[in-house]
Amino acid sequence: MKLAVGQFQVSRDWQDNASTIVALMQEAEVKAARLLVLPEAVLARDNQNSQWVIDAAQALDGPFISQLLTASRSLDITTVLTLHVPAGAGKARNVLVALRQGEIVLTYDKIHLYDAFAVRESDKVIAGEALPPLLQVDDFSVGVMTCYDLRFPEMARALALQGAELLLLPAAWLKGPNKEMHWELLTRARALENTCYLVASGECGPKNCGHSLVVDPLGLIIAQAGERPQLIVTEIDRAHLLAVREQLPVLQNCRLV
Repeated sequence: MKLAVGQFQVSRDWQDNASTIVALMQEAEVKAARLLVLPEAVLARDNQNSQWVIDAAQALDGPFISQLLTASRSLDITTVLTLHVPAGAGKARNVLVALRQGEIVLTYDKIHLYDAFAVRESDKVIAGEALPPLLQVDDFSVGVMTCYDLRFPEMARALALQGAELLLLPAAWLKGPNKEMHWELLTRARALENTCYLVASGECGPKNCGHSLVVDPLGLIIAQAGERPQLIVTEIDRAHLLAVREQLPVLQNCRLV
């Protein structure tokens, strides 16, 4: 199955971001991708004003998602991203959505909020409480996570034990000392320890590192972007995944569940 990973710098203007996403959806479709993974919090961002993502939040039936759903009706591709949705009292939920042919086919509220490295996401965002259901994309059972979820191996393992073969991670991974090393190390570890493919899409720009990547079930990077806006397209192979799981049956051998 061909899949695409799109990274870009999210702007303050939701209309600009919607136009960028529609263009990426169309380009991925032309390149025969069946799945497009985009970064975290793509509705609006102001790197000088962290409150803006909350102030600009929109409901799932608002104009931002409505525009993407309209575009998706004519496309045969599943698109995954996250946006902030109003939650009252000056707060929001960080909601992952999967769009396909004019419909929202999956939503997931981010469970692990980024209260680390002198940042407190929980001051403005309400945490989710439920593990997301799996999503089917062609022959692959797909599990989803969001950014900081990557640092919690029990979440990826729970999705894999439910049957996930492909893990998707929209992210806005902050730059900082050793942060790019953490990004690569953790994505590769989550893929290898669960014998899953893993696709991580990172927002790029002055605050976040980009470097979107696709990792195979043995922890090998098979496609990777740099720091600039980019669409990468690669192919994943379910036969390879099944062969790896036969040789390395960690999910079957796991006893601490």
